[in-house]
Amino acid sequence: MDAIYVGIDVSKDRLDVAVRPSGESFAVGRHGAGIDELIERLRLFSPQRVAVEATGGFETAVAAGLAGAGLPVVVVNPAQVRAFANALGKRAKTDPIDAMVIAHFAEATQPQLRQLPDEMTRLLADLVARRRQIVEMIAAESQRARRVSNPRLKKSIARLRKALEKELSELDDDIGDHVRRSPVWAEKEDLLASVPGIGPTIARSLIAELPELGTLDRRQIAALAGLAPWTRQSGQWRGKSFIGGGRASVRGVLFMGAMVAARFNPTLKAFRDRLIAAGKPKLVAIIAVARKLLTILNAILREKTPWQPKNA
Repeated sequence: MDAIYVGIDVSKDRLDVAVRPSGESFAVGRHGAGIDELIERLRLFSPQRVAVEATGGFETAVAAGLAGAGLPVVVVNPAQVRAFANALGKRAKTDPIDAMVIAHFAEATQPQLRQLPDEMTRLLADLVARRRQIVEMIAAESQRARRVSNPRLKKSIARLRKALEKELSELDDDIGDHVRRSPVWAEKEDLLASVPGIGPTIARSLIAELPELGTLDRRQIAALAGLAPWTRQSGQWRGKSFIGGGRASVRGVLFMGAMVAARFNPTLKAFRDRLIAAGKPKLVAIIAVARKLLTILNAILREKTPWQPKNA
């Protein structure tokens, strides 16, 4: 019997569903009753994969409902699905067509199933994302303050910055409270923060936004964070290696950790210095430090053992 793959295109009010290889398709509402109906119908198919395209958060309740019902759900990257559609020459774009392309993508690529974060982990991820937005707003106001000379505008910017800094402080308190209320999170934070260069903010960001940390091998976790190098090559021509893709927010906090670790973590500082001495550009060296730091953190959570120099 052929393995069955399901693709779900998520919009604000409805879910378009396509089934391969039968070609069957249907739609349900994106509400409690609609998701319940979807679960019952999908159970009849016993699918190998149920692929849901990430759609600005609309997919969260759908994916959580399917996972809670024991269905093999995976959330897929819309950019990868669109690139796959272009490779197939499918330029037409409607919700039912998108659902069928998602199902075909799942069949062709066999995306790895991931355990979805529980409700509290998703809440922590939302808090961390909001904190990042507040930090970006404070930085933007600081830039504006440097460009204006009018005293009234300077006072306006100062008032807004003060309010944003107060909000940031309250968010940090909320994040800390959530971590302290969970023994699992507290243990993870302690393990991650045992590494010189990793403070509470970076540790909590990784717990929230990279829940797979400690469950994958070093190559898989590097790819998930967008730190796995890839090379442009054609025939005998070989171009430079690049990094990209993955979770940009995770990559950002790892770069911050790498820059601190390259100064204060003796093992990673020596690693960075060796690369610089070998003629590597400073940016390439920091990327390598970030990748090595991620590998160390992954091993620490997997082994549940605090940092020791031998970890590197």
